[in-house]
Amino acid sequence: MNNNENNGKFIDVDSLPADEGQQVAWKNCFQNNNSAPLKRKGRGMRILGKIAGILLITMIGGVFGSVITYSLIKSNNSSNTKQIVSSIPQSFTASTSDAMSAADAFNKVAPAVVIVSTKSTANNGFTTGEVEGMGSGFIINEEGYILTNYHVISGAKEITVTLSDNTEVSATVVNYDAEKDIAMIKLKEGTKVPAIAELGDSDEVYPGAEVIAIGTPLSKNFAQTLTKGVISGSNRTIEGQSGTSVNLIQTDAAINPGNSGGPLVNAKGQVIGINSMKIGTEAVGTTSIEGIGFAIPINEVKNKIDALSKPILNLGIQIREINSDTAKKYDLAEGIYVSSVDEFSPAEKAGLKIGDIIVKCDGKSAKTFAELKTIKEGKNAGDTMNIEVVRDKKNVSVSVVLEEKTN
Repeated sequence: MNNNENNGKFIDVDSLPADEGQQVAWKNCFQNNNSAPLKRKGRGMRILGKIAGILLITMIGGVFGSVITYSLIKSNNSSNTKQIVSSIPQSFTASTSDAMSAADAFNKVAPAVVIVSTKSTANNGFTTGEVEGMGSGFIINEEGYILTNYHVISGAKEITVTLSDNTEVSATVVNYDAEKDIAMIKLKEGTKVPAIAELGDSDEVYPGAEVIAIGTPLSKNFAQTLTKGVISGSNRTIEGQSGTSVNLIQTDAAINPGNSGGPLVNAKGQVIGINSMKIGTEAVGTTSIEGIGFAIPINEVKNKIDALSKPILNLGIQIREINSDTAKKYDLAEGIYVSSVDEFSPAEKAGLKIGDIIVKCDGKSAKTFAELKTIKEGKNAGDTMNIEVVRDKKNVSVSVVLEEKTN
């Protein structure tokens, strides 16, 4: 109903007031048969005219109201359309301006992608034998530093890198973060790198964005394999192999054994993630799973590159954390419990003992492994860490001179 019609109220015609002359006229119409036809006809025409006028006004009002209503609806739709467009993140539109084809993105990044082959020793309880492994990685600078997954090089006694030109070069582990499943390895000195991968911004990813994965699945026969897909989701929290929760990018680009450590690349030809894992059938029983792969966001690696580029610094201790509940239960200090000390290690030389509980380092809280690790990552070989421990209910300070860890 139109809002212009009597403020939305219906009019009861029977309740309209009639002047006294009209009442008398209508009375005479029924009482005087001689004058009744003429009076009925004259007054009937006037009544019909009034009714026609009312109907005409009503129709005009209805049309006018419809025009106004249509205009308002059209205006609202236009406003809503503008609002939807303006709410789209800039990356949705900006990313298309310099987007490459999958082939161009591959040609830009692939020369920096390498095969990482490892040899390690395994003991099954009865025999000891050599085990070979294989993964992928990508070169990030002219010095020959390569990013890959920690699980690719974990336990490796020997590492060989196959460059994109099929040259094989030996490499060594520089540093790693087992919890984040990332590692830095380095080509032997003097190696000329064929290309360097450009690192992108993983915070710009969004569902639907096209990506490619590059790596060597299954065997060297499939080196430089490209698979294409889209971002299926970001900020996925998954439990990694170390048992800790990690933040990952989800993609439907095929990621298979051997792809681990290789780059996930956006439409600008930039690395936005390190391909890490996929969910397989074994993870969910007999259900067939396809198109669920994960990559470590490159932004979570960028701020660790400096630390990962430094050699591993050795303290020479085995530790476990004592949280507040455990501390209360066993009447201990909350901190890092030293469960063993390696012979001839920096810790032993400094006087750390089994049973010590580390609480501070360089004047800062060091009650968790993460806190101690952060402080250590800012050091170089030869630097000193001033460690405060609780020993026999007393605080004791020791100074540890850090050394490079030897394999």
